[in-house]
Amino acid sequence: MSGHNKWSKIKHKKAATDAARSKIFSKHSMLIAMESRQASGDVNSPGLAAAIERAKKDSMPKDNIDRAVAKGSGAGGAAIEEVMFEGYGPGGVALLIQAVTDNNNRTSAEIRATFSKNGLEMGTPGSAAWAFTKNAAGDHVPSNPMELDDETGEKLAEFIEKLEDNDDVTNVYTAADTPE
Repeated sequence: MSGHNKWSKIKHKKAATDAARSKIFSKHSMLIAMESRQASGDVNSPGLAAAIERAKKDSMPKDNIDRAVAKGSGAGGAAIEEVMFEGYGPGGVALLIQAVTDNNNRTSAEIRATFSKNGLEMGTPGSAAWAFTKNAAGDHVPSNPMELDDETGEKLAEFIEKLEDNDDVTNVYTAADTPE
């Protein structure tokens, strides 16, 4: 019975937790790099300090944080940008997908593939943005929230989860009425 010992179980469990942590760290790294670019590498700026603090709460190593700050301030060479994608999800619900990426073509192709695998299509710029207003905190709030039945709500939740599996996606805003 090869592969059924204690070390094998530990190895598989560690691989699963490391993969989850890696995904979280890469999202934090992109956000820190974006904030660093906006603050020109000034670690004392409020946005960058908040992003670093959130990363520290998730136990992100200091050297990873320092690398992300350096990358955003121009030392890494790659230009990091914040992009917004639009589309319509299950039940015709308007979606805004916010992403931070160093390669817009790759990110848009990945998001477009997620849409097409679920039988949906991405919209053009402005096609779904009309359904949202931006509040003081910078979040997009639906202007006229849609009510969904349970089945469509579950499909929407699954679709949003698939979108958030992409490492570059930071936020997904929906025009569906979400119960508090």
